[in-house]
Amino acid sequence: MEDKKPTLITKGRYELKFRGTKCLNCGHLLDVSDKYCPNCSQANSTKKLILRDFWDEFFSSIINYDSKLLKTLYALLVKPGTITKDYIKGKRIAYTNPFRFLLSLAFLYFLMATYDNSLSNLDSLGLEDKIEKTGPLSYGFKTADSTDTKKQTDEVLGQLDSIRNLERIPGIQNLDSLQNLINQGVRAEAKKDSFMLVNPRKYFENLQNKNAGGLGARMEFFFTFLQKDSIKTFEEAKEKYGANESWRNKVAFNGSKSSLKAIAQPGTYLNNTIAKLPLVIFFFLPIFTVFLRVAYIRKKYTYTDHLIFSFHNQSLLFILLIISLIIDTIFNMASAGLFLLIFGFYLYKAMRRFYGQGRIKTILKYIFLNTMFTLLALFVIIVLFTGSVFTY
Repeated sequence: MEDKKPTLITKGRYELKFRGTKCLNCGHLLDVSDKYCPNCSQANSTKKLILRDFWDEFFSSIINYDSKLLKTLYALLVKPGTITKDYIKGKRIAYTNPFRFLLSLAFLYFLMATYDNSLSNLDSLGLEDKIEKTGPLSYGFKTADSTDTKKQTDEVLGQLDSIRNLERIPGIQNLDSLQNLINQGVRAEAKKDSFMLVNPRKYFENLQNKNAGGLGARMEFFFTFLQKDSIKTFEEAKEKYGANESWRNKVAFNGSKSSLKAIAQPGTYLNNTIAKLPLVIFFFLPIFTVFLRVAYIRKKYTYTDHLIFSFHNQSLLFILLIISLIIDTIFNMASAGLFLLIFGFYLYKAMRRFYGQGRIKTILKYIFLNTMFTLLALFVIIVLFTGSVFTY
């Protein structure tokens, strides 16, 4: 019986008259009815290759992939949840691989979303010049001098005049004590900044002694002198400030350097970070799938079954967002909110069809899973953008 391998080619070197009785690749014995070798999958053909054969195979592979793609898109859009059922039951040859399909959609979406966007315009705001013009420890903002500090203090005290019974606040019996506390804080901060600028090497040595200075204090130091002294490498920091090879120093230096670069080029930083999201999704969804399995722990599905369900639904989300981007580009409108609502309805239908539970149970689990998805997504985004600052 003829082997039903997927192909649209029935002519050329695939004709019956060109079939042999032995595989030319692995030597496996064949029947003339075998279109492919069952051992290595090479086509059973003894015909000499010509240019037309290459063209026919190339054209066939495109049509074959497109047929899978169209069937996958149809199943996702018209019968949510059904595609996952079919896939885990073994009906896989008709659909595209869910993992590869999602990765392709993710890259396509973020490529479209970041193409010709306005984020790159943020680089022209001149933030780099503002950083260089500001003083130490300013982090891109103007450092307050003594006049500004006094003015701010007077404003605070003026507001406190309208507060009755101030004596009830623990540790503050009158406005004079509050004024003293503020003045002490201002003087201590000014003294610390002055010491840092006058003798930076000694200041940093004090931070290193017995690990007294945490990561934040060391980043503050490097952030200041990366601007003032224009040091470029950690080796220069070691030589000039006596920084040792500790992990705190290296992380603080690299983090400060990357932060300055991100502030100077915010648009490029955001685009580079967004470009990492497709790969982040493949770390995020396996974690979310744990909650999906817990929610349906009584169902006889494996972790991989739940993961495939997650990949299919995430693929549907990207398909809808891509359609939204196309519509927005053509008609100059904002339709993302509408398509997210459509996805919410599709997700509910997919859960009902795939897991086969009633409306009330599905709605409760729908709320729980979407809540966990949102919290995990926020956490992953915070970690991604924070980590990008240290690695940019």
